[in-house]
Amino acid sequence: MVIIMDGYAGNMVYVDLTSGTTAVKPTPPELKKSYIGGRGFGIRLLTDMVDPKIDPLSDKNILVFAAGPLTGTGIPLGSRYEVSTIAPLTGLAVSANSGGVFGWKLKKAGFDAAVITGKSAKPVYLLLDNGKAELRDASRLWGKTTGETTDAIVEELKDPSVRVSCIGPSGEKLVLMSCIINEKTRAAGRGGVGAVMGSKNLKAIAARGDQLIKPADEEQLKTVKERVKNKIQENGIAKGLHDYGTAVLVNILNENYLLPTRNFQTAHFDGAEKISGETMAQTILKKPKGCYSCIVQCGRVHEFDGVTGEGPEYEPDWGFGADCGVDDLKIIARANDLCNEYGLDSISVPTTIACLMEMAEKGYIDHPIRFGDAEGMLKLVEQIAKREGIGDELAEGSFQFATKHGHPELSMSSKKQELPAYDPRGIQGYGLATATSVRGGDHVYAYMISPEILGAPEKIDPYLIKGKPQWVKTFQDLTAAIDATGMCLFTSFALDAEDYADLLSATTGVKIGADELLQVGERIWNLQKLYNVKRGFGRKDDTLPDRLLHEPLKEGAPAGQVSHVLEMLDEYYALRGWDAEGVPTEAKLKELGLM
Repeated sequence: MVIIMDGYAGNMVYVDLTSGTTAVKPTPPELKKSYIGGRGFGIRLLTDMVDPKIDPLSDKNILVFAAGPLTGTGIPLGSRYEVSTIAPLTGLAVSANSGGVFGWKLKKAGFDAAVITGKSAKPVYLLLDNGKAELRDASRLWGKTTGETTDAIVEELKDPSVRVSCIGPSGEKLVLMSCIINEKTRAAGRGGVGAVMGSKNLKAIAARGDQLIKPADEEQLKTVKERVKNKIQENGIAKGLHDYGTAVLVNILNENYLLPTRNFQTAHFDGAEKISGETMAQTILKKPKGCYSCIVQCGRVHEFDGVTGEGPEYEPDWGFGADCGVDDLKIIARANDLCNEYGLDSISVPTTIACLMEMAEKGYIDHPIRFGDAEGMLKLVEQIAKREGIGDELAEGSFQFATKHGHPELSMSSKKQELPAYDPRGIQGYGLATATSVRGGDHVYAYMISPEILGAPEKIDPYLIKGKPQWVKTFQDLTAAIDATGMCLFTSFALDAEDYADLLSATTGVKIGADELLQVGERIWNLQKLYNVKRGFGRKDDTLPDRLLHEPLKEGAPAGQVSHVLEMLDEYYALRGWDAEGVPTEAKLKELGLM
C-alpha cells in the first residue's frame, strides 16, 4: 500500500479512448505548486492540450476529472472534484464542480486526476482500481439511466464500496444541457459536460481503492481543522442550510423581490411559500444528507407517494417552481429526480422550458405549454432528455432555441448559459459576477449573494454599484482557489482566505499565505479567460439579457432597478489588469507566470 504525505494521491492517469490505452504518470510538482488541484489542474491541462479552435464535441476535446489536495482528507466539507473541458453549450472553457464521495474515491484509487482524450469506437467505462486503470466494455450500459448504470457497475464489480460517475441517456444523445452524475444524485452540472462524455462513448468512471492520503503535518492540520469546524458550526447560514437545505433561499429571495418568476418577467412569486425549504422540511423531507466529511448536510432526501429521491436544491426548486410558475413541490421534486436519472442540468433545463412558456404565451411559437402547467413541464423534461418532439430543439439550450424562432431576447442567459435563481436587477455585484463569469451565466464562480443578500462576510447594499468590481474580483479569485483545493464553496460563508491557506499548508507541507492563495485563484481565472479570448469571446459577451438591462423591476424595494453591469466593466477590467476589451495584458500574464 502506498502512503502519500502531502494530501495528493501522487499520480494522474491519461486515458486515450481512441487507442484504448492508459498511462499512469506522477502528478507534476509544478502543477501542484502553481494550480493546487481540482479546477486549477483541469484548466491548466485543458489549455495546454487542446487547440482553442476545436469543436467541443469533436474527439480533439478532452475531459479532466480532478480532485484537490484537501479532497478526502477528513477536513470538514473537503469532498469536491471538478470536470474540466470545452463546454458544448457555450463554447467556453468550463470546470463543473461536484461533491458526494466520488472525489475521495478517485484519490483512494490512487489518482489526483484522470485525463480523457480521443473517442472510443464503442461504449466503454473506465475502472480506476488501486493505482491501475482499465477500460471495460459498456455496451450493455448504453441507454441506461444514471441510477441503473451505477447499480449495474456495482453489481458487476461485486463491490458496494465502488463509486461511479456517469452520464445518462441525455449525455449519450448529446443534449447540450447534459451533465455528469456521481452516486446517482450529485452533479457536475453546467455547460453540457455530459455531452462531451457522450461524444467520446465514455459511459462512466468507477473508482475504488484503499490508498491512504495523509497530510504532511497531522498535528498542525488537526489544530486548523478544529478551528474551521468551530467556525462552520457557529455560522448561522450553515445552520440554516442544515435545517432547510439550500431551498431556504426561496423565501429570502422572494421577500426581497429578487426571485425570478416566469422567465424573469417579475421577481416575486405568490406560490413561494409552497415550494420553500421550510415547507419541504415539513412535508416531503425524509432526512438531511451530506457529502463526504460534511458537517452541514444541506442535501435533502425526500420521500412521498412511495418514491424516494434527493433534492430539490434551491436552483431546480426555483427553476421548476417560480421560473415556470409552478407551486407543486412534489412535481418539482419529480422533475428534479428526472434530471438526475437522465443526467440533465437542473438549472438550464427548467429555464429553457420557461423560455418556451413565455414564447408560447406570447404566440411566438405554436405549443400548448403555459406557465403553471406542471404536467406539461414534466413531459418536456422527458422530451429534452430523449430529444423527442420539440425536446430535440430545446436540447440545444434556450439561446439557440429562442434565436431559431426569432426571439433571442427571451433567453435568460449569458454567453448562452442560462442564468440561475437571482434577479441581477436588484443585486448589482451578482449581476457583474455572472456577466463576467468565465463559464457563462453562473452564480458559484463568485457567490455575491453572500455579502449582498446574506451578509457574509459583511452586509453590503445590493442596489449600489460602488465598490462592487473589487468585491467581484476578490470573490472570483477566492472561489477559483477554493475549487482548486477540493473544498466545498459553502465553507466560504464561515471561512476566509487565511483559513484555506492554513489548511493547505498543514496538508501539503508547503507554506502558503492568504495572498498567495488568492494569486493562485487569479492565475486560474486569467488562464481560463485567456483561453476563452482565443475562442473568440470578448467584451461584447460580458453582458446580460436586454430585459435585465432595460426593463426595471416593478415591485417591492428594488422597484425601478435595472442591472448596471455595463457601467462597471471598465473599473472591473482595470482592477483585473486587462485592456478595454477585457483581454489580459502582457504585464498581468507575466505577473502571474502565464507567459
